[in-house]
Amino acid sequence: MSRISTPSSIEAAPQESRASLQAVKSQLGSVPNLFRIVANSPQTLEGYLGLNGALGKGTLPAATRERIALAVAELNGCNYCLSAHTYLASNLAKLSEDEIVKNRKGSSEDAKAAVAVEFAVAVVKNRGQVSDAAVQAVRDAGYSDAELVEIVGHVALNTLTNYMNEVLGTEVDFPAAKELA
Repeated sequence: MSRISTPSSIEAAPQESRASLQAVKSQLGSVPNLFRIVANSPQTLEGYLGLNGALGKGTLPAATRERIALAVAELNGCNYCLSAHTYLASNLAKLSEDEIVKNRKGSSEDAKAAVAVEFAVAVVKNRGQVSDAAVQAVRDAGYSDAELVEIVGHVALNTLTNYMNEVLGTEVDFPAAKELA
């Protein structure tokens, strides 16, 4: 059970959040609980959607973005995000179950994506205090400076939603992610 109210519908959300929630519904076909609970603060919802939308226009492939989201959610212990991103990784990014498990464990079967995921893990574990060698490994894998910044941006975006869901106790409205073996 969530720790604060989750508006039951777009109409039950604060007036200032309704247009943003309608845009989410238009894009996704529904309004997941994360968006509805964050709608309690129209400004936070606007900020989250703005960062999410901007990073979605970046150059990192959608599959790599999902891989990073899975690794970060696993590290932060966010069941809501693990469930949501397992669903998205499988159904939209078309990642295999084995790949999703590998991502949650902090790597990837894809050599280039593995470097991005491993770097994202280092950023989380070290709270941003990564070595010059870690940054160089990302460059050596073929990522541009812009993509390096995007990786950090995705870590921040996913950490935001992980913390939001854990603090607020957002009820999971995606198929539950399986426990790692």
